Amino acid sequence: MDITIKALYEAPYATLAKDMLEGCTYPWEALDKIHDTILEIGATLSLDEYDHPAEDVWIAKDAKVYPTASITGPCIIGKGTEVRPGAFIRGNVLVGDGAVVGNSTELKNVILFDKVQVPHYNYVGDSILGFKAHMGAQALTSNVRSDKQLVVIKNDGELVETGRKKVGAFLGSRVEVGCSTVLNPGTIIGHDTNVYPESSVRGVVPAESIYKSKYFVEIVTKK
Repeated sequence: MDITIKALYEAPYATLAKDMLEGCTYPWEALDKIHDTILEIGATLSLDEYDHPAEDVWIAKDAKVYPTASITGPCIIGKGTEVRPGAFIRGNVLVGDGAVVGNSTELKNVILFDKVQVPHYNYVGDSILGFKAHMGAQALTSNVRSDKQLVVIKNDGELVETGRKKVGAFLGSRVEVGCSTVLNPGTIIGHDTNVYPESSVRGVVPAESIYKSKYFVEIVTKK
């Protein structure tokens, strides 16, 4: 499967980080650039449209952020986005327009495209979630291997070296991840794919598929 940024995320990319992403080939190459990209974008944002409540933090004036949410910069919260009670945003987080960051959801070093929903008890770290991607309640990304070795992505029998110790998941546009699913380090899911609840996903899942793996892995093409 083609695991380039262009294949996963339809151009024009629905994120303020589109220029940075266009300069990368593979999604994990963007992870080290999130910090500086947020600072560069933040410096250009209009104070008529964005509040700047803390150093390196920009929040759209029409975003709804509950007072018990914790937000550490660098961070941008997009227009019309909702950040619910108890959300924990740990820095290097770019949240797009019309997104939902749920109660007790934790984000670290991520890009959420426009209209992404991580609404209930999710952890998303070192990851990029495409337009309208949705993670069900308690669905998590795991971003470090248990043996602490560098993350390798398994793609159709090929082992793709990322050169990184921390790599979460890369979800294409409109991916639906079921409740209580774990996305293991280096998981890539193609656009318009559905993942069954309680799955443990690793490697590359093709676009427009259904992933079933509560007891064994089965991937079927959508009809």
